Amino acid sequence: MQRFRLIGPNGAQCASSRPGTLGGHRVARIYGRLDCPSAQRAIDNGGYVRHRVFFADESTAVAAGYRPCARCLPDRYLEWKAGGP
Repeated sequence: MQRFRLIGPNGAQCASSRPGTLGGHRVARIYGRLDCPSAQRAIDNGGYVRHRVFFADESTAVAAGYRPCARCLPDRYLEWKAGGP
């Protein structure tokens, strides 16, 4: 069975039998959709990959201390910026 390395709610890597549904950047502490145009542009330009992480779901990303991406999750980002959930 294939195993995937995801970031858990405590911020540590954990093994999973299912791939992540969200990607993130470990240094910037941002999470977003796997098809995020900003992340894809950074990857295409040779960056980002070294610090790329994956999450099972949004609640795990938030619990690990990551914020939503303003580009691919604008509504969630505005909630976060306003101090919302």
